[in-house]
Amino acid sequence: MPPLDREPTRGSPDTKDRILAAAEALFMEQGYAATSLRAITAKAKVNLAAVNYHFGSKEALIREVFDRRLGPLNQARLDYLSRLEFEAGGRALTPEKVLEAMITPVVQLSRDPLKRGAVFLRLLGRALSEPADTMKQVLPIHYRDVVLRFKDALARALPEVPEQELVWRMHFTFGAMAYAMAGNDALQLITTCEADGADDAEAIIRRLVPFLAAGLKAPAPQGLRTSPPQMTTNREAA
Repeated sequence: MPPLDREPTRGSPDTKDRILAAAEALFMEQGYAATSLRAITAKAKVNLAAVNYHFGSKEALIREVFDRRLGPLNQARLDYLSRLEFEAGGRALTPEKVLEAMITPVVQLSRDPLKRGAVFLRLLGRALSEPADTMKQVLPIHYRDVVLRFKDALARALPEVPEQELVWRMHFTFGAMAYAMAGNDALQLITTCEADGADDAEAIIRRLVPFLAAGLKAPAPQGLRTSPPQMTTNREAA
């Protein structure tokens, strides 16, 4: 085994990157609650002092894991949506185009091996489908603006859908996206065999967009209460 880092120093960005990469992989494989700092330090080949120096706590470490990936991903979604709206010249986008803006940056991230995008997306799917208390504090910070922005775009795309019903449909949409991004980790909960392409983000999205668009455009159900669920962002948007 290579020697552990003896002393964390300010000039050791490689140490910090190794800790982040190890934490990302272990959180994806085992979940946040089941992953110990001891396991992270062993995988990163550093000592506990290095983790304390760079992050201070396990909670701060998971926040930085998401900050460095999810912040840029959600900004890319907002930028993509703005570009589509500009190209539409003031016309409302179709639901498919709104979904394209939400999902295309996910595909782009999944194709980037330098950013370990595929690993992070599986981690994100897991975090959204089984969030620990820490996730309930971390994720809303990143999703609040995205949820509100895309809600406005979908309201313009689907003016016939009442606002309360639209909130429900967004809730189902984000839930389906999170579950799908978890790949075979989630699918194996309900089947004894792996679904072909379950860890291929592009293949998932080719199946997911028409499915979600059909749900968004479906006739509103009759005879249901009109009160929407609370529009929180604790478990939304893969």
